[in-house]
Amino acid sequence: MSRDTPQANRLWAGLVVEELVRNGIDFFCIAPGSRSTPLAAAIAENQKAKSLIHFDERGASFAALGYARATGRPAAWITTSGTAVANGLPAVVEASVDGVPMILLTADRPPELRQTGANQTIDQPGIFGDFVRWRFDLPAPDLSVDPAMILTTVDQAAYRAARAPQGPVHLNLMFREPFFPETEEAWDANDSIPDSWRSSGGPYTRYATTKSAVDRADIEVLLDTLHPVERGLIVAGRLDSRKQGEAVARLADALGWPLLPDIGSQVRLGASSGKITPYYDALLADEMFADGHAPEAVVQIGGRPLSKRLEQFIARFRPNPYVVVRDNPFRLDPGHKVTHSVETDIVRFCAAIVEAAEERPSAGDDAWASGWREASDKAGRYLDGALLQEGLSEPFVARMVTRRVPEDHGLVLASSMPVRDVDTFAAVDGCSVPVAANRGASGIDGTVATAAGFARGLESPVTLLIGDLALLHDLNSLALLRETPVVVVVINNDGGGIFNFLPVSSQKAFFEPYFGTPQGVRFGDAAKMFGLGYEQPRTADEFLEAYRAACSSGESAIIEVRTDREENVALHRRILTGTRGEASRE
Repeated sequence: MSRDTPQANRLWAGLVVEELVRNGIDFFCIAPGSRSTPLAAAIAENQKAKSLIHFDERGASFAALGYARATGRPAAWITTSGTAVANGLPAVVEASVDGVPMILLTADRPPELRQTGANQTIDQPGIFGDFVRWRFDLPAPDLSVDPAMILTTVDQAAYRAARAPQGPVHLNLMFREPFFPETEEAWDANDSIPDSWRSSGGPYTRYATTKSAVDRADIEVLLDTLHPVERGLIVAGRLDSRKQGEAVARLADALGWPLLPDIGSQVRLGASSGKITPYYDALLADEMFADGHAPEAVVQIGGRPLSKRLEQFIARFRPNPYVVVRDNPFRLDPGHKVTHSVETDIVRFCAAIVEAAEERPSAGDDAWASGWREASDKAGRYLDGALLQEGLSEPFVARMVTRRVPEDHGLVLASSMPVRDVDTFAAVDGCSVPVAANRGASGIDGTVATAAGFARGLESPVTLLIGDLALLHDLNSLALLRETPVVVVVINNDGGGIFNFLPVSSQKAFFEPYFGTPQGVRFGDAAKMFGLGYEQPRTADEFLEAYRAACSSGESAIIEVRTDREENVALHRRILTGTRGEASRE
């Protein structure tokens, strides 16, 4: 083994970290391990690098995902070799499917130890398959190799993660032992590092993406298709920013069409546009309303909307044109009904359509748009009265959290029932806070860690609405909340509540052990173990006070709301039946 090995390790790791920082990637989520020692040391030595350290590799990877959701910039995930790398796969899948940038820095054994039975050695190159946008297997550090190779590789990784379509990239880094020099030496002492890079403060290779303006001719052709439509709908799916959501709202106003905003559209909360129809999901539960509101055209912007009723509604009436607008090339057409797929910058696209539409009067039917909005307003008023009368329940919590969430908070929604309940029942008169949910692959993995990363990215507290199984699935990530303020509102219905809404729930012989999966746990002891505040309110008033106090404290806490799964199903049916009555009177 070369005696230069520790110096080479230190040099290369320092170059990797410094070049990532120069590319604007200065947040590192680290799971401790021996093989990644050079990288951890380089981060500790770099004064511009910020870090989150978590003992669980899966949680650390989801924290990186949450940070990127909050900032739009990738974070770097660092882990040691072996199965530690495999623990990142769920977060990588979510990031890939939902277009979230990440840098995966996995430490590895050198080539002479691969496929030899060496301890903690697996085949790491290609481990994430096609879920990464780009991958590269770096050689073991060697002082005879031009350091510019490291810099250009890191620059390519940063570019590929951030360019459209955004997503995770994987750099596999082999390190030989000994990992670190015993004596203190400057990490960049190698004379072969270009002086221009040393003094510039910027990346070695600067990438530029030239995005031309939206083609006016294409806009005119599309507007020719949309202009004659009187009964159209704008659907705002998952969007990355409030800026995108507001651009879509302006588009709806220009066309005179109702805007149906997904909870992830960033304009569902604090909805202010005159065309926004927030309670469309509840309205579409009424077949009479749906029958009377078949759209001639649909323009869907952003990621896939959550509402299954909306998806079925569009598939049923098969509008033509059905336009999907996204900022990546991936197909978004599960029902195979899309007639126009547009890959473009969302804000520029909406602005171009608005500008072109101003030059000709809209054909939109005012009665059509006002009918949707009036029915939605009635549904909202009904929900307020009905949920208050029902007392503390899962829909009540969803509505009150969105109404009472402080303006300086973010909101993270777990998969299964929490995100669905908020999508259906969220209030519109609360604050327009940023919303995040892992809906790319819709798993329940790493939700607590995602919330912690989201809070670090926002540099503000976060409210997390989560179910008991999702919290159990990521219980060890509560350790991250000791320094990052997250108010965890956990709906504990003792199992997988979403399955009670499915036909399989009628199979009494095997439903509970195979699908309901009751665990019989409460989270007071978990809160105590991790040093978090804890409340278990039993009434609606107690919940509102517990949530207010937790948000005001500036510290992390768990608020546990106990519910019954079967009663919850019955409540949803009662509420939606009442909403249907309001919609039918529109």
